Amino acid sequence: MTPPPIFLVEDNPVDLDLTLRAFSRRKLVNRIEVARDGEEALAWLPRWLAGEEKPAVILLDLNLPKVHGLEVLAALKREPPLARIPVVVLTTSKDDRDITTAYDLGANSYIVKPVDFTKFMEVAAQIELYWCVYNESPFPRP
Repeated sequence: MTPPPIFLVEDNPVDLDLTLRAFSRRKLVNRIEVARDGEEALAWLPRWLAGEEKPAVILLDLNLPKVHGLEVLAALKREPPLARIPVVVLTTSKDDRDITTAYDLGANSYIVKPVDFTKFMEVAAQIELYWCVYNESPFPRP
């Protein structure tokens, strides 16, 4: 049985590469599915509602083109079958309004992206361990 994917919503090619390299170095067993803007992320919602495997966790950037990350978060949490998917906001924004709004909309965690690769590796390790190993999924496994 393969573990559920991690869904990464990230538009910045450097941050995307950094995240993928960090997980690769950790030898993460979960596959990574990527959306490069908010519109692409929203396109996954009907797929999950139709029965496609839901991710173990969504790593969501906020400052996305086309549709802002907070709008993506709100749309996801409005759908009862999807509202239980854990969402970790992983962004450069330290704005108090973004943090408060993200939690008000149902984010499970809010992490400001570290600039240093070594620190980013530590964040990736913690995300992997907590959300992909220790955390129990709210969705039954087939």
